[in-house]
Amino acid sequence: GGTGGGGTGGGGGTSTQLDLRADVNRDGAVDTAGTSDETGEDSWTASRGAVFLPNIDDDNGDCPKSGTDAQLAACNDATNSVIDGADDLADLARLRTVPWPTAPSNAAASISVSQPSRVRLFKNVSGNFTAIASGASLTSSELKAGVEFGIEGLDIRRDASWDGYLNVTLNMTAGGSGSDVVRMRMSPVMLNHHVQDASNVYVTAFSSAGSQAMRADLSAACSSAGTPYTELTGLSDQWTQDYFETGYMSMPATGGQQKVIRVYFRSANYTTSGLRAAGKVVYTYFHGKDRAGVTHYDPNHSNSADTLNSFGNTETIPPHGSYPLGRILRGSVSNFYPDQMFESMLTAQGMQSQVFIDTSWLSVAHVDETLSFVKASSPRGWVMLANDAALAKTMLQTAQSQGYGSTQMFIGKTWNGGSSAQVSINAVLADSNVMGASNEAVAEVNSQIAVVKSATGLTDAEIIKVPFLHWKASSYSVAFQPGTVNLTYVGPKTVAAAKPHGPKINGVDIFEDQMIKALQPYGISVKFVEDWDLYHRLSGEVHCGSNADRAVTTKWWESGK
Repeated sequence: GGTGGGGTGGGGGTSTQLDLRADVNRDGAVDTAGTSDETGEDSWTASRGAVFLPNIDDDNGDCPKSGTDAQLAACNDATNSVIDGADDLADLARLRTVPWPTAPSNAAASISVSQPSRVRLFKNVSGNFTAIASGASLTSSELKAGVEFGIEGLDIRRDASWDGYLNVTLNMTAGGSGSDVVRMRMSPVMLNHHVQDASNVYVTAFSSAGSQAMRADLSAACSSAGTPYTELTGLSDQWTQDYFETGYMSMPATGGQQKVIRVYFRSANYTTSGLRAAGKVVYTYFHGKDRAGVTHYDPNHSNSADTLNSFGNTETIPPHGSYPLGRILRGSVSNFYPDQMFESMLTAQGMQSQVFIDTSWLSVAHVDETLSFVKASSPRGWVMLANDAALAKTMLQTAQSQGYGSTQMFIGKTWNGGSSAQVSINAVLADSNVMGASNEAVAEVNSQIAVVKSATGLTDAEIIKVPFLHWKASSYSVAFQPGTVNLTYVGPKTVAAAKPHGPKINGVDIFEDQMIKALQPYGISVKFVEDWDLYHRLSGEVHCGSNADRAVTTKWWESGK
């Protein structure tokens, strides 16, 4: 690469053999014996180019588990200049100089990086990796023997001020002339999507009967899918989806594998009293070996609508077209938008460009209230679920016309103030609030669907209708029935959705039956979760109350982005 490999003619006729190598072929090792890592080392493409990680996990568990928001966010493995054990060393990408046994005794070189404020270099000295400054010198004996280096990113990319690429340059400073350049790229952070299998499902635990009912059913759904299930305790916030978001970054590892560091974003929910308290969980629980916490928000908040900063409003459309890692889906319009600093950070990752839909008509205003995605054995690999209030109305009208108008829904359930929720099909169809809000919801959801179709090429045949009615709360729309589209994909063939408490005709809940049959062709079974008391009547459902880590199989560097 560059003028390395064979070197260039030096001053005084001395032939120099400066040759710097990195894992250009992405096999998890640096080849100094052959030339497999030589070609194209000074560029970066979908097929070749070295990768390194922002080393912001906490492999030794040295960071505090309590303290102020600033103290928690300020500690990670890159905030010191020492290697915190073997696990930390494994997070460094390696570079090596090819041994040059005939180097002149007066030979000297320097190694430098083009972005010294973004990364830290380490040099292997007798088995110990020691931090060195950009521009550090190498002696003749080091050049003769060959030197190993490690490189770590000091932080993820947070804005457009840097594109994530840098050059590492080995430059002759005495005993000849010549240089060699290797181009590297820092891993961006990717968010997970529903086509990735769940590797752990999280829910916040409370002692209340509503929490116990939800957790019993969600735990059983995870168990049936063979997925680990974890309860988060000591938090006063049941909206587990909203206060953290799961993602990952990775680099090539040996044997065709990849080294993954999971990333947990703290929500940018911010009021005059500070950041959303439950978001500390990204440090107090998650931050650790190969697990990084990230806080990023605008303390001035620039008029953003805070509910949009909850992560029920940050979902990922699964892979499509030229987006092999999918695209981020968020609710945002010109006068109703999330934290713009967080927005800029998501954009800076450069892998999953964002699609924006209008959620401003919804009371909670999250994308997960009306749309969701599930795996399918189809060319695309997934289908979209979309709320269809018109279908819900038609189902109730059909039951009414068959003589079931007096059949009750929401039996035994109460609203938040304690009033009975139980209601007949006839009464629901005669309720002007419910019918009016449901009609509006149809038009609004159709607009959302149109945006996603335009962005992805999705067809009507790839959209599954999920029926539930809406009603108005303070002039905004919210699910009247448990919103079953707001579901969590807990296993390769299992979704957990809210128990709809619909009318039972001949012993069958017509809304449960519709959903089971709609997903059957895709081999997906539905596990219904009791979420009425702690979630539905407080304007949320199963997805709002849960979160998940997901298996990482795609290698982002092969994406062409």
